Amino acid sequence: MKQTKSHSMNILITRHDKIGDFVLTLPMIKLAKNNIKNVRIILLVSKVNFEFAKELEFVDDVILYEDDILKLAKKIKKAKIDVSISAFIDTKLGLALFLSGIKQRVAPATKIAQIFFNKRLKQRRSRVEKREFEYNIDLLKYLYPNVKSYFSRPVINMDKKRQKLIFDEFKARYKIDENKQIICFHPGFGGSSDGNLKIEDYVRLYRSIASKNIQIVFSFGPDDKKSLEYIKKYCGNSVVCLDSKYSLIDFCYLISNFKIFVSTSTGPMHLAGAVNITTFSFFGSSLFASAKRWGSINEPSKQNNFSINKDYLEEDYIKIEQEFKKLVSEIESE
Repeated sequence: MKQTKSHSMNILITRHDKIGDFVLTLPMIKLAKNNIKNVRIILLVSKVNFEFAKELEFVDDVILYEDDILKLAKKIKKAKIDVSISAFIDTKLGLALFLSGIKQRVAPATKIAQIFFNKRLKQRRSRVEKREFEYNIDLLKYLYPNVKSYFSRPVINMDKKRQKLIFDEFKARYKIDENKQIICFHPGFGGSSDGNLKIEDYVRLYRSIASKNIQIVFSFGPDDKKSLEYIKKYCGNSVVCLDSKYSLIDFCYLISNFKIFVSTSTGPMHLAGAVNITTFSFFGSSLFASAKRWGSINEPSKQNNFSINKDYLEEDYIKIEQEFKKLVSEIESE
């Protein structure tokens, strides 16, 4: 646990699901830390985000979520929480927070689990009137209305020495030319996105911008073995294939040096958004799965978002390729 100054308020912020969902709570978490006096920020997160959350400078402590309600309630109670804010709720979480004795428990007024919370905000997220991170900020403002909605980017502040060390190690390992700009593709077929390009179209997209001034990197998660094999087979040594051995925070430090991150709308895209690099992202065609709801948290000018049907047409791909080539041309001319 990090050492902190004397405090008068312990705020627990919970988001115990996937990587991308957790990243979209970071603006709210950072706003809470920077705008509420004498506050300690404690997070409750799932295993996949636990080590990542501990690395964030605006977080004071992290509690690991577990399914045993009584054990979880005991851990929460030990942290002496004054207020909890939950961006995502279910019955187990709600009951654990209730049993832990937190006096003010804030959550969206959704699902039966809302009965365990005494501060409920009607948001109707299914209407997609805001982005997910904005709905999360609204939960904070429900208790602290004077908190401003503006947050600085990148949301994750980079330690310059660590950033350089990780990038230098990467360049040495893969023999990357110092003068080349790096574009990363993350096909992400092991993820949960409703919209994505076919793997062969990722290859077409990369080949459409072949340039001596650009280094192409393909990154893969632990569930992307088939995609990795495909890229190795059809692209050979012309690209760098980056495995999933990096921790989430080290992955953020690495890609913060890249120019463009091309991917479907899952966790890695949101990590790219958190370090404020240019994103070129594919979303599902439904309103609920769209960028209007799940857009990343980088600057809007750095976001290039596209809706894709499951059975998209060749003409749809061509439009995407044209936009991508235009973006790369702008990057090269900088």
